[in-house]
Amino acid sequence: MITVAEYKGQKVGVFGLGKAGEAAVAALAAGGAEVYAWDDRMAEGGGRMTSNFPSSVICHPFSQWDWKEIKALVLSPGVPLTHPKPHAVVELAKKHNVPVIGEVELLARACPQAKLVGITGTNGKSTTTTLIGHILSEAGVNVQVGGNLGTPALALEPLGKDGVYVIEMSSYQLDLVRTARFNVALLLNITPDHIDRHGDMAGYIAAKKHIFERQGAGDVAVVAVDDEYTRGIRDSGFGIQGSKVIPVSSQNELKDGVYVKDGILHDMLNPESWNLNPIVALTGRHNWQNAAAAYAACKACGVDADKIYAAMKSFGGLRHRLQLVANINGVRFINDSKATNADATANALAPYQNILWIAGGKPKEGGISSLGKYFSNIAHAFLIGEAAGEFAKTLEGKVAYTQCGTLEVAVKKAAEMAKEGDVVLLSPACASFDQFKSFEHRGDVFCELVEELANAS
Repeated sequence: MITVAEYKGQKVGVFGLGKAGEAAVAALAAGGAEVYAWDDRMAEGGGRMTSNFPSSVICHPFSQWDWKEIKALVLSPGVPLTHPKPHAVVELAKKHNVPVIGEVELLARACPQAKLVGITGTNGKSTTTTLIGHILSEAGVNVQVGGNLGTPALALEPLGKDGVYVIEMSSYQLDLVRTARFNVALLLNITPDHIDRHGDMAGYIAAKKHIFERQGAGDVAVVAVDDEYTRGIRDSGFGIQGSKVIPVSSQNELKDGVYVKDGILHDMLNPESWNLNPIVALTGRHNWQNAAAAYAACKACGVDADKIYAAMKSFGGLRHRLQLVANINGVRFINDSKATNADATANALAPYQNILWIAGGKPKEGGISSLGKYFSNIAHAFLIGEAAGEFAKTLEGKVAYTQCGTLEVAVKKAAEMAKEGDVVLLSPACASFDQFKSFEHRGDVFCELVEELANAS
C-alpha cells in the first residue's frame, strides 16, 4: 500500500468511500494525516462504512468538518465535480479555497521517481491498460497496474525509479489531476459518453485532454487517430506540444507512427512488422488499435519490439471483454459484458458472423441505431432488461429477435437455437444496473450459465 506523508500532522478530507476512497483514507492515515471521511451512504448520525479504518479517522458529515483547517479534499471520481451541478462537498471546498484532487494525484506525489503511464479513451482503456501491464511484466519491468481498471492507485505497491505505474484514467479521474504528469500518455478514442457529467461534448473532450497536460521533453503522447475528435487533438497539438507525439491507427496507414492493416502491425518509426492474426485475444479492428497503442507505449518505456510481440502472443485478454467462455459443440460463447454502449458493442459485432446476440439492460442515449451496418452479422437477437422494447423497435424488419426479459432466459433460448459455427455473444450495449450490480456481475452470471451448459453437454 502507498503511504502519503505529504499531509503529516494536517487535516485532509476524503469524500466518497468506495474502493478508491478507502485506499485514500488508509494511505493518508498511514502518512500521519488527520483524516475526515464521509460518504452520502453513511447515516447522518455518524458512524463508519468500514471497520478497516484506523481509529484516528474522523467519520463525521462533511458539513461538520473543520473546513478552515483542511488542506485538501480527496474526491471520489464518482462524485459530481461540475455537472449536472457540483456536489455540496465540492461547493464547500471551493468556498474555503480547499484544493479538490483525486487519488492518482496523491500517487504521483507519493512516488515521484516512478514512471507514470496513463491510458484514457471512451472504449478500450481496460484492455490496453492490461496489455501494457502484461508486456512490461513479461519484459521484467517492475510494474503495477490499476486505476479505473479496478485496483485503486493508492492500493498499489510503492515503486521507485525502476518502477512503472500503468493507470487507466477515466474522464472523471482526469478532472481531479492537478500536478501529476504522465511520462507516457495514451488517448485511444473519443465518442459521445458521460455528457451529463461534463456538460457537453466539448467538456468531455477537455477532460480527456487533461492526460497530456504538463508533459515535456522526454515524455511521449500516443494518440490514436481513428476518429475526428482524436485527430483534431493530434492536429491542433493542444496540450501535447512538449512531448513526442506518436500517432497510431487500425484504419489508416501512417508514415510516422504505428498502424495495423489486415492484422499486421507496422512500426514505421523503425521500421518493423508483426503478425497479430494468430493472437486470439487481439481479434478485431478495435483490438488492433489497442495493440498498436500498447506497442508504442511499451517502446516508449524502453522495451524491445521482439519482447513486446512475444508478450502479446501470451496475452490472455480481459475478463468481460470479448472473453471466450466456452466452445460447446462448435458454438462459441463470448462474454462482452463490458460493452456498455453501442460503440463498444460495434467492436464485438464487427469480427463475427452468425451471431446470436444477447443485448439490453439499462439503455444509454442513442440506443443501437448506429449498429445498423452490423445487423447482417446477426442471425438472431435476444433482448433483455429495460432496453428490450426500444431495441425491438430498432431491429423490427431488420433482425429477427426474441424478447427474453432476463439473461437466464436469453442464454437458454440462444443455446437452443445455436448450431455449429454460430457465436452466442453477450454484448449488451447498455449499462447493467437494471438487473445487476455491475457489468462484472452481469458477465459473471453469463459465465456461470454457460458453464452449466458445458457441464450438461
